[in-house]
Amino acid sequence: MHNVVEKAEGKLGLLMPGLGAVATTLIAGVEAVKKDLAQPVGSLTQMGSIRLGKRTENRYPKIKEFVPLADLNDIVFGGWDVYSDNVFEAAMKAKVLEPMMLHAVKAELEAIKPMKAVFDKAYIANLDGDHIKEAATKADLAKALMDDIENFKEANDCARLVMVWCGSTEKYIEESEVHQSIEVFEAGLQNNDPAIAPSMIYAYAAIKLGVPFMNGAPNLTCDIPALIELAKQTDTPIGGKDFKTGQTLMKTILAPGLHARALGVKGWFSSNILGNRDGLVLDAPENFKTKEVSKLSVLDEIFRPESNPELYGDMYHKVRINYYPPHGDNKESWDNIDIFGWLGYQMQIKINFLCRDSILAAPLVLDLALFSDLAKRAGMSGIQEWLSFYFKSPQTAEGLNPEHDIFKQLIKLQNTLRHMMGEDLITHLGMDYYQDLVEAM
Repeated sequence: MHNVVEKAEGKLGLLMPGLGAVATTLIAGVEAVKKDLAQPVGSLTQMGSIRLGKRTENRYPKIKEFVPLADLNDIVFGGWDVYSDNVFEAAMKAKVLEPMMLHAVKAELEAIKPMKAVFDKAYIANLDGDHIKEAATKADLAKALMDDIENFKEANDCARLVMVWCGSTEKYIEESEVHQSIEVFEAGLQNNDPAIAPSMIYAYAAIKLGVPFMNGAPNLTCDIPALIELAKQTDTPIGGKDFKTGQTLMKTILAPGLHARALGVKGWFSSNILGNRDGLVLDAPENFKTKEVSKLSVLDEIFRPESNPELYGDMYHKVRINYYPPHGDNKESWDNIDIFGWLGYQMQIKINFLCRDSILAAPLVLDLALFSDLAKRAGMSGIQEWLSFYFKSPQTAEGLNPEHDIFKQLIKLQNTLRHMMGEDLITHLGMDYYQDLVEAM
């Protein structure tokens, strides 16, 4: 760790592959906040505070006053999409934000036009884009993306850049030979290896240029040895995967509580209906599988059935996602949880969460962009596990189980910020408040 964190001077370019519902909701939101039309609710970097020192010191600064983050007025937005709509048109089609809100920032949104995307229908069967890069090899596509990144930086006079994947979920793939080292991966780009997904080409382009890359979808993307190795070589922060928004957010809030009280769980049935493009893409089984794997692992990691077989050994966990166009971005999730308490007596919990997916995701994109830029300026590279707070299946070093408990994730995030700024870490032990009283007697 460097003791000195570089200041956030100059403009920060935030590049997003996928200028759809999530990205346009973020961009419109930041523009609205800049005009004092709304508050950046749900964003830790903007609204969150952090305790420093002892409770008796009463030091609770806002996070943005404690660590040197880029200012909202210094962020410049850009990105790629398989459709050529500018951000205003894309936001109107996504129907997340009210037209009045969008019209208030229309000029700013219309000015942002997507660059042509790297796209492969083999990875997303249910999308047909018409705004797509053509090239002989995947290496050429990577080069084209790097040119886009450099040109964007120059055209917008950015001092620094970050990239956050806001595109659709790709079909499920496992790590294979081409992903094992950067040499093999770069050869694979030259030979158009089919196991190199479009998201990996974006991640490669960013990491190669030292641009922090955060993955908001459950795709493998940068969670492969080749790109982890590249991130170390180029001193680039990386992280993922899959924004923790609706039902999984509820799970990582509720499950730690049940586990903390040693209450048993017999079954957890989760069902979702959603409209938007996310729902359409997930209507294809191979894309749903990527999502399912991401959503299923959460409870196992929190409950650890192997250490608590009496409480969680027989738990039945099922996750369903159904495409239902009338709801659009307003995702609805139902959870039925069969729990048991003292002497095995059974109880039930029912949750019906009527959430707005992009409203929950947009502030995560903002925080990930600002925190990954901070990590870069603090000399932190490779996997940023302290940002697990934002992800459904957090990327970790090989052999490390991810921490899914949102409260532990928050402690980890806050302690990382304290460590970065040379403040004492907080363990919440609190014995010292009472030891003194005993000694004084």
